[in-house]
Amino acid sequence: MPQRPAFIAFTGVDLATIIDDLRALSARFPIEWGILIDAAQEALPLFPDAVTRQALLTAGELRFAAHVCGEEARRIANAPDTASFDLAGFSRLQVNHSFEGSSPAQVDNTVRFGRGRGLRAMLQCKGAFPADSRLDWLFDTSFGRGAAPVGWPNLPADGPFCGFAGGINPSNITDVLASIDAEAGALYWIDMESGVRTDGWLDLDKCESVCKAVFG
Repeated sequence: MPQRPAFIAFTGVDLATIIDDLRALSARFPIEWGILIDAAQEALPLFPDAVTRQALLTAGELRFAAHVCGEEARRIANAPDTASFDLAGFSRLQVNHSFEGSSPAQVDNTVRFGRGRGLRAMLQCKGAFPADSRLDWLFDTSFGRGAAPVGWPNLPADGPFCGFAGGINPSNITDVLASIDAEAGALYWIDMESGVRTDGWLDLDKCESVCKAVFG
């Protein structure tokens, strides 16, 4: 049997009306809920406004990661002293600042910004997982488009906490887990966004289907 992930990250929580359902699913399975943040896209599907974010973050019994995009992400990566928005209530911070990867300075800035707010930082990579264990790394060549990669990189034997994203959905999750080369006891997570949405909105039935396939 393939090694199961430590938890599943479902990214794109965008409605406060589903809080009770989020709690119910989180009580049954290990889940991290990702909230996308971009001031330029607030209130669109995927990007809840400040009022909705606050309702989610103060609901209790839920674990959230901030997935910061747009200008806010660029400030964190390039000029973190100018980034001052509130991230209270989040457990991790993913900075989606570039499709081209992160320079050493941008990695340093992201780590410093996250630590200054008591958050574990995450960055994306498109190839082998970097060895820098100061932050977590998510392999993702899809960037929310639902495109599956050609293959999955190997998990480092001794290195950072790593995750996998790209085209994962209820219909292929079993094959994806079988394809990920994770030795017994290895820790990793999987992340999905477009694969658990219907008509643009988060579909908790699809989330539950994935959880059952992974954790039984």
